[in-house]
Amino acid sequence: MSIIDYLRIRKAWAFAAADVFLTLVSVLIAFWLRFDGRIPLEYWGRLWLYMALLAALNVFFVWRERLYIFTWAFMGLQDLTRLVRALTYSSVLFAALLFLDFGTTNFFGGFPRSVIFIAYFLNLIFIGSLRISKRLWLEAVNRSDGETGVSTLIIGAGSEGERLIRDLRGAGAGRYAIIGILDENKNKQKTLLHGVPVLGYVSNMSEVVSQHQIQQIVVALPSGDSETIKKAVRAAREAGVQNIKIIPPFSEMLEKKIALEALKDITIEDLLGREVAKLETAKIGEFIRGKRVLVTGAAGSIGSELARQISKFEPENLIILDFNESGIYDLEHELQISFPDQKLYPVVASVTDSRKIDKVFSETKPQVVFHAAAYKHVPLMEYFPEEAVTTNIFGTLILAETAIKHGVQKFVFISTDKAVKPVSVMGKTKRIAEIIVNSLNKQNGTQFVSVRFGNVLASRGSVVPLFQEQIRRRAAITVTHPDMKRYFMTIPEAALLVTEAGAVGGGGEIFILDMGEPVKIVDLAHELIKLSGLEPDKDIPIVFTGVRPGEKIFEELLTDTEGASATKWEKIFVSKNTNNLDFGAVSRELFKLKEKLYSNPAELTHVLSEAITSLETVKSETIQAPIQTLA
Repeated sequence: MSIIDYLRIRKAWAFAAADVFLTLVSVLIAFWLRFDGRIPLEYWGRLWLYMALLAALNVFFVWRERLYIFTWAFMGLQDLTRLVRALTYSSVLFAALLFLDFGTTNFFGGFPRSVIFIAYFLNLIFIGSLRISKRLWLEAVNRSDGETGVSTLIIGAGSEGERLIRDLRGAGAGRYAIIGILDENKNKQKTLLHGVPVLGYVSNMSEVVSQHQIQQIVVALPSGDSETIKKAVRAAREAGVQNIKIIPPFSEMLEKKIALEALKDITIEDLLGREVAKLETAKIGEFIRGKRVLVTGAAGSIGSELARQISKFEPENLIILDFNESGIYDLEHELQISFPDQKLYPVVASVTDSRKIDKVFSETKPQVVFHAAAYKHVPLMEYFPEEAVTTNIFGTLILAETAIKHGVQKFVFISTDKAVKPVSVMGKTKRIAEIIVNSLNKQNGTQFVSVRFGNVLASRGSVVPLFQEQIRRRAAITVTHPDMKRYFMTIPEAALLVTEAGAVGGGGEIFILDMGEPVKIVDLAHELIKLSGLEPDKDIPIVFTGVRPGEKIFEELLTDTEGASATKWEKIFVSKNTNNLDFGAVSRELFKLKEKLYSNPAELTHVLSEAITSLETVKSETIQAPIQTLA
């Protein structure tokens, strides 16, 4: 037996002994109160038996509610509810025994019924007080010690603020003092939350900071309340407070108790603010659990996050594939630490190597494929269209062909908003790849689904890391155009929504993820500069460099002819017009691309545009060529 098990058992026995003692005291006091301080002699002979029986019942039902294995310092409302239930069952059974015994042994003959009720309430008070005593003591000590710490103002008097105050008081005694709360709800003004006063609205920030010498502000608001978060951060900066924190996302709060160390600095994701989607995790679990899952492009931002999220749903085997050797090594190491029981199969390979891909499928036999491998940098692919065509189009074709050959159940293709009315090489290759997977849907039973979304915050090559690097170097931030707008979402949300779309798709759909409102890139630059404690156009200049080749001022998620219908799954829409073609129409255009693959960039780009125009207007035809001959 380990020392931890020994201490746990010893604590359980100590609490059981204390419960027995408190039950005896409760029964004795109940009799004493019932008979005005003089217990009749006729009861003394049986009093100890009454005490012993009720004590045994109390211990049994408290044990059944698992209240001898609990954390004393964190006894909560749910634990107290279970204690009330246990003591109620015990008293009811004690009363039942009392009434059943009348006319038989006469053991309970003449037993005063009011004693049962008095003893019941005394048990609740005594045994309940014992359970919450340590927490009350710690909170009292922490509250008094906290007055000497960093003066802290909380933004938000909702459930997030309530939990923050409660947990920080228990986790960081002496390090900070929670002075008050600001909240936009007028019904919460001049109220107390765990003894902390609501001092006003966010607009009162300046006077509250000045009056109470506030040194730190913690935002305790849901992520979707971006306007209030931005307003609070702006007001805090204007009031001269630089130390601004925010509670972590709910997914992180589930894994660990909030502590001062868990609070994070305000980030651009917090200011953009997207309400976290209510995901059908049961549906995702049913889709992933126990299956062999392959993720291509696994070393990239989306691919690696897909691998992390998929691992949470316990696949039988997770195959992570990328040609980036170092990236695959790092991801494998990370997943082995985070998910030690997960069976992993790392593969270093390119999706353009048909023989290697076939070998991987033969060995691992994946049932679900998430295809995230692609060249994605728009300006760079304008100069190397042959690379974009080879990987984004023919790499997808090779993977799709192999999936059909090996009987993969579902193939999820990661697309982009740049595939809508594409002007860039990257967008055009992605649009053709969408058409390819849709034209192959349900051949040999394989279901093909495309998922289309916009920019992902903090992904490799995205604008946010670029701006942050420019700010770090105190260089001018370069924005291509003052009206440039983009849709954004966080990497974890994108990955989870992709898995959900894969779970609910029946094959042939193009799913569009709800990206919220588009954001002006210049506004993004302003916020990032302010987050660094600097002033835009004063400490860091913003320079407009002109639209780059292949870029659009605004990216759409749908064409004019597509339209979207809502699904029953939050934040997931489906294109109304997927225009699924048989592969005959697609194959002719792919042959043309194959022939022009290494021609000059301008000619290849022109062929790409012609292929899209042709494929988006041609109706279904019969397959005229074996797919294997094209890759």
